Amino acid sequence: MSEENLRAAADAVLSRLVGDAGGTARLRVDQWRAVEALVVERRRTLVVQRTGWGKSAVYFVATALLRERGSGPTVIVSPLLALMRNQIDAAERAGIRARTINSANPEEWEAVRLEVASGEVDVLLVSPERLNNPDFRDGVLPELAATTGLLVVDEAHCISDWGHDFRPDYRRLRTMLADLPPGVPVLATTATANARVTADVAEQLGTGGDTPDALVLRGPLERESLSLGVLRLPDAAHRLAWLDGHLNELPGSGIVYTLTVAAAEEVAAFLRQRGHAVAAYTGRTENADREAAEADLLDNRVKALVATSALGMGFDKPDLGFVVHLGSPSSPIAYYQQVGRAGRGVEHADVLLLPGPEDEAIWRYFASLAFPAEEQVRRTLEVLAASDRPLSLPALEPLVELRRSRLETMLKVLDVDGAVRRVRGGWVATGAPWSYDRERYDWVARQREAEQRAMKEYAATAECRMEFLRRQLDDEGAAPCGRCDNCAGPRFTPEVDPAALEAARGELGRPGVEVEPRRMWPTGLPSVGLELKGRIPPGEQAAPGRALGRLSDIGWGNRLRPLLEQGAPDGRVPDDVADAVVAVLADWAKGPGGWASGRPEAPARPVGVVTVASRTRPLLVRSLGERIAAVGRIPLLGTVEYSDDAVDARVPRSNSAQRLRALHGALTVPGTLAEAIAGGGPVLLVDDFTETGWTLAVAARLLRRAGAEAVMPLVLAVRG
Repeated sequence: MSEENLRAAADAVLSRLVGDAGGTARLRVDQWRAVEALVVERRRTLVVQRTGWGKSAVYFVATALLRERGSGPTVIVSPLLALMRNQIDAAERAGIRARTINSANPEEWEAVRLEVASGEVDVLLVSPERLNNPDFRDGVLPELAATTGLLVVDEAHCISDWGHDFRPDYRRLRTMLADLPPGVPVLATTATANARVTADVAEQLGTGGDTPDALVLRGPLERESLSLGVLRLPDAAHRLAWLDGHLNELPGSGIVYTLTVAAAEEVAAFLRQRGHAVAAYTGRTENADREAAEADLLDNRVKALVATSALGMGFDKPDLGFVVHLGSPSSPIAYYQQVGRAGRGVEHADVLLLPGPEDEAIWRYFASLAFPAEEQVRRTLEVLAASDRPLSLPALEPLVELRRSRLETMLKVLDVDGAVRRVRGGWVATGAPWSYDRERYDWVARQREAEQRAMKEYAATAECRMEFLRRQLDDEGAAPCGRCDNCAGPRFTPEVDPAALEAARGELGRPGVEVEPRRMWPTGLPSVGLELKGRIPPGEQAAPGRALGRLSDIGWGNRLRPLLEQGAPDGRVPDDVADAVVAVLADWAKGPGGWASGRPEAPARPVGVVTVASRTRPLLVRSLGERIAAVGRIPLLGTVEYSDDAVDARVPRSNSAQRLRALHGALTVPGTLAEAIAGGGPVLLVDDFTETGWTLAVAARLLRRAGAEAVMPLVLAVRG
């Protein structure tokens, strides 16, 4: 087929893809260059173009042309279900048969595999996590690699640990790239990659000795429809009140981003209470609810989704009219990716950042979850090497001091590095030599710190905001946009309606979070010498408790964080905090199941207060217990102490099994306290915060065994 005829065929596919019945749609110059590189030259190609440029058009057009030439199906590795759903719908418009294998449709996997094998599928979309599933990796991936006509890596910046959204599963693509037969084209696409990430991804695309260097097509990242702005407001209540008062003034429908799940749920609940049609969208949202929320936003049945970064990639709504951030992301690149969801198919979209005082504390928390220290990695490798069978994550947890999510991420990195392998039943050590790349990990950490500084500079700059972001992405030709608040003047004022501010303060100031007790022992404890397993006996459990707030929310979290963050000085409980705790107690007592509710099943009124010994905030905890006892006119009975021979029971950010192992035998009920509670009624158990819940569980078990009728935990904060 001549170049002219091939171009005509490509434009015809594009017309079907975009619904152009007149057949006048034409690929842009760079789009055609990418299609030509894939279909004619069979090259490996990296396309770095702004959101809405039409990267998906490249791989769907190339798929149609390659399939006409007898090539095998296209495999698209895509990170999010929302992105997959959008892509399947787009493929159908172009007459391309697309199917997916992901965590949401396991019942369809075998049928999809058979359809692919029989040639009925043009495009197979898979999540990166599938690449390291043992059954998929060993049973499906080799066949796919041998028959694939085109491999597409969407959101390719996830390959690079220099990028803002590194995902270890993406590194598994290096294996698939190396196993592809000669002449199979590869396309990687992203909208958010600076020069360093671009070079790293391009290098990985060139995996395989005789493979020519990847073709990199990088375009300008300017978004002419976006009007960027920053509003600095005094506190979280003003930010909520501003959003309440101005949400309906923002064009069309859009997204309100928050930094944490707790904040997303809190903001969505407040806005609904104020009469706004919004829905929360987080990593905790059930898949069916996510799909419903996406559909509601696509069809403009809601004004906004209040979302975490779970909605960061792959949501395709060309007429999205605004993106507001309540809290600043830690990276200009991540920020630009999220705001790039707006204004793709409209002439104007508003983008606003409302930074908060909690932002840096949240950045520090997520930074603490980076790749573990070398001794933790070595310990994991030693445990796996010493085992005569594969170890699952629950089996590994009691033996290593890492939380499950962090442990799993580390194992995926080690898997890609060849030091471990995931098999049926868990993980095994390969015995291959492995070195801890401290220099690289330290460098990545420094880059993260530099990105955080850049986000603070973005919020404070008096220069063009779009130009600032484009420079952060190494975008050549960045120039003043003429549209942002610094170029054209602010489009919005910081004024808030007094009634909205009062409502926001009331919502954020409402104290009280339920603390669910631990009811089951962690798995694997016998392997570390603790003969505890299964359900904790009801007679040894804590009752449901209460906390003043969550450290991750924007209400009481902002007040409590300075009191409880690492290194904060110890001191007596502040009056406003103590008064709020008393309000929590009053609400607890009168609420359903409370001791003052009058219900027959309600527990008796607490007969005393017991505190938990603290090695970092003894005065804070002691004074809180004293205030509660004085207001409730009940005695302060004593303290659950650390035993004389107890080792340090603090295991920061560890998993449940390690935390429990450290606590077991470390806490004790002194004789005077045991005498005070023997044969008595319920007691309030007071501590500063709870994270894993195991300190409260162990202390409650000891108190129940000493004779307490019930143990009702009361803490200042839930961490997380």
